[in-house]
Amino acid sequence: MNADERRLIDETLQGRTEAFGELVARYQNALYNSILRVLSHPDDSLEVLQETFLHAYQALGSFKGDSEFYTWLYRIAFNQAISLKRRQRKFRGMIRFPMTGEEGPEFADRSQHPSPTASLEREENDRALQQAMAKLSTEHRIILTLKDIEDLRYEQIAEILDIAVGTVRSRLHRARAELRQLLPPECEPPVAAMTVTQETPSAKRGESVAAQASGRGKHRQAEPATDPRRSESSLGTRREPT
Repeated sequence: MNADERRLIDETLQGRTEAFGELVARYQNALYNSILRVLSHPDDSLEVLQETFLHAYQALGSFKGDSEFYTWLYRIAFNQAISLKRRQRKFRGMIRFPMTGEEGPEFADRSQHPSPTASLEREENDRALQQAMAKLSTEHRIILTLKDIEDLRYEQIAEILDIAVGTVRSRLHRARAELRQLLPPECEPPVAAMTVTQETPSAKRGESVAAQASGRGKHRQAEPATDPRRSESSLGTRREPT
């Protein structure tokens, strides 16, 4: 963790909510896009994003700096995403994915001056990727998002998911194999092809989240209920066998 992040965290713990707003502004777009790839629904993704930062604000006193701050945030975010899906299974009887024609993540065209044909092919490729990703299990969507889209190191993914590096590799292998079976032969795999360009749907999301967090209570010390590493919605079990 760099010195600037440490400073902002310390100032937040001293009661300066504007400092937490700076942390939110720094990571909100990256987190939102990662959550959106997993949930495939903008409203649900925004809800999880807000809950992630509120949880992080309240549990900030438990963060000791042993890991990178964004790694800690990612872990909270994916725990919150899984908790939402569990609630949706309980109350709706199914996971909510975009139906045909419903707006999903928008992917960037990587060519500088694409031809109409190239643009059409890219749109078809992106649509096929979205549909295939929506059919994967939550576990596989998360592992593909973290490695093939976010390009995180195996060690970082292991820390976020609280599993062994060997389990990360084996799970990623299974996820890639499943995705390739779902994709048409001409479609590109997700590596470097799914560059989401959406911004969080609020220009001042950092300030609003910080204000909400400060209004919901003071920082709490590390407890099982607030420590993301001990959450009931944990993404994995430490040193899961491969």
